[in-house]
Amino acid sequence: MTDHLRVHDAALARLQALHPKLIDLSLDRMRRLCAALGNPQDRLPPVIHVAGTNGKGSTVAYLRAMAEAAGLKVHVFTSPHLVRFAERIRLAGTLISDDQLAEVLARVEEANAGLPITFFEITTAAALVAFAEVPADLCIVEVGLGGVLDATNVVTPAVSVIAPVDIDHREFLGDTLAQIAGEKAGITKPGAPAVSARQREEAEDVIVRAAARAGVELTLMGQDFDAWGERGRLLVQMPDRLLDLPAPPLPGEHQFANAGLAVAALLTLADTRIDEAAMAAGIAATVWPARFQRLSAGPLAELARAAGADLWLDGGHNPHAGAAVARALGDLAARDGRPVALVSGLLGNKDATGFFRPFAPLKAEVYTVTFEGHAAAPAAQTAAAAELAGLRAHACDSLQDALTKALARTPTPHVLICGSLYLAGEVLAMSEETWPQ
Repeated sequence: MTDHLRVHDAALARLQALHPKLIDLSLDRMRRLCAALGNPQDRLPPVIHVAGTNGKGSTVAYLRAMAEAAGLKVHVFTSPHLVRFAERIRLAGTLISDDQLAEVLARVEEANAGLPITFFEITTAAALVAFAEVPADLCIVEVGLGGVLDATNVVTPAVSVIAPVDIDHREFLGDTLAQIAGEKAGITKPGAPAVSARQREEAEDVIVRAAARAGVELTLMGQDFDAWGERGRLLVQMPDRLLDLPAPPLPGEHQFANAGLAVAALLTLADTRIDEAAMAAGIAATVWPARFQRLSAGPLAELARAAGADLWLDGGHNPHAGAAVARALGDLAARDGRPVALVSGLLGNKDATGFFRPFAPLKAEVYTVTFEGHAAAPAAQTAAAAELAGLRAHACDSLQDALTKALARTPTPHVLICGSLYLAGEVLAMSEETWPQ
């Protein structure tokens, strides 16, 4: 994938060469570097720390939109980026500038003094330095991987949030749902109340025990609060009130739960500036690229438009995400009876068959592709995984080839490009019109 980086190209290239992208979970290096930088993590506005396997990015998007609708200045740290590295760092509501990013990376690199550090750790430290130096009212930090030993876990949260947990990143987090939930629940800290999405029983038990060990109050979806869609609205039932809010604009039934989780987190934060009116305005205005996003610009969208088809993009890549996006795609197909087609590429270490299995009832036709770098699976391997899930699949030479073949079906299908955020980034990078802002 072409990474559209600007002034800081050289700095990031140097950091990538010096510091491995290979994940080495540990907080020791991060604590050392933060100390050398004057511990910027201790000089942040109130932090909402968000972990989970699926939905954490959307939850962050709702949190930011609602807080900004209340007039708050909000820092946000997310990963990975889709097109430009600057997407990861939002300073008081605006993506970090090229000059700011180049300057802070240089300072962090100097403070590290050539000692071992991973790329994610050094760039997380850069975000923390930038956040500490720019005034804001709130800081939202998304965990990179896991929780216990993730580089972001040096922060002291005001509220900890755990989005739905599923099997993913087994090579780092464990083979069982309980083990993975234990890693995610590692962001729970004394003094910071925790809010959790609805979880499967094995994960819920672990999260409940983690909150008890930390001595913090846990607000759990399905027990202490709930959220659902009704008559085109989002209803969030808290212990003491029922909020009637606009439906989330991000497509899919699962987005009601993600938005409800964000509402519960803000109510737990208890910043009186974020009232119900701000929540309503924020939810209605939420944007989050590559989460069942309808593509209306760029060369692939033009191909689809010429064929009279609608084109969607989603970066989900595990069975839980596959189930959620399959439901959303199924809703589209049910409205007009048109078939569905997937243009899909996944990383080689993903449960590709598990990802495709929820699409089997839709009889989706699958056109598989590979993409540049990032340990992408060959198109033929992804096609074989789709066929194991009961789908017809065709390995294709390129994205354009796959989309052209999908659009040639009759009747014209609903088309979804899916399977990896890296693939989604490749699609969005094709036109400046589709670069995330």
